[in-house]
Amino acid sequence: MATTSEKLVFIGVDGRDVYNISAPFTYLEQTVIAGRVEERDEELSEIVLFTESADGWIPVDGAPVFHGLQDPCATNIGGKLLLGGVRFPIEFPNGETGWQMEFYLESGDGQFEKVLSGPPKMKDIRFVQQANGSIVVFTRPQGDKGGRGKIGYFVAQSLEEITHERINAAPLLDLCPEEEWVGANEAHVLANGKIGVLGHIARFSHDGHRHYYSMVFCLDPVTGKYSPLEIIAKREDFPAGVAKRPDLVDVIFSGGIRRLDDGMARLYAGLSDAEAGYVDIPDPFLPFE
Repeated sequence: MATTSEKLVFIGVDGRDVYNISAPFTYLEQTVIAGRVEERDEELSEIVLFTESADGWIPVDGAPVFHGLQDPCATNIGGKLLLGGVRFPIEFPNGETGWQMEFYLESGDGQFEKVLSGPPKMKDIRFVQQANGSIVVFTRPQGDKGGRGKIGYFVAQSLEEITHERINAAPLLDLCPEEEWVGANEAHVLANGKIGVLGHIARFSHDGHRHYYSMVFCLDPVTGKYSPLEIIAKREDFPAGVAKRPDLVDVIFSGGIRRLDDGMARLYAGLSDAEAGYVDIPDPFLPFE
């Protein structure tokens, strides 16, 4: 299925790993990628914006660095760049330590202002703005609601409407068996107004190793109807490489997808929690349109 696949080279980060990247987006009229940057033997991360040079992807000169954030995501709301990431570790008022998503809206000078956060211990919150200005919000609770991780959604009229209460109350989609888990990574408004969702589905094998795959599905945000998910890429579709730990060898973390003009699409992903790359595949959203 895959036609072209390459790993991306990142320089200027003192030899640290860059993985769980976004797809390219525009920042200050430059094409950039946001990446999770950290040492191989720890999970203390920062999000860095990179631009492509002749030798590889290098940090954008003068761009802010988001210290303490993991797993970047990017979208546009009201014509402005909204960048999200997972804050870890964070201590909550009850004394527990965990993680929490934070979202930053770009200001006119290329800086960012924090505009909202997600509920404690919820990753994979994603937004996409529709043509009428409303925002489709994807959620991913775990625990009593959500088990190992399920995708929910609701529609908000503004960022101010996206509260912890509404995120926690979002109805869930039945996309995977209880022993597996899913999350949204990026959403696209399709030509017919429906929402194409890029995400991941994951499971544990009997030896405790994690197995992550890239997947897509289609949602009609008006009726709530959605398609079954379809796996579009596996770790073996990318070049071989190193892994952060032995249990993460068979892991790809969907970062984003860019639709091309020839019926193909380029999927960007983190590889084995240590590297990043892309693979060209048939556009998985075309059948939904």
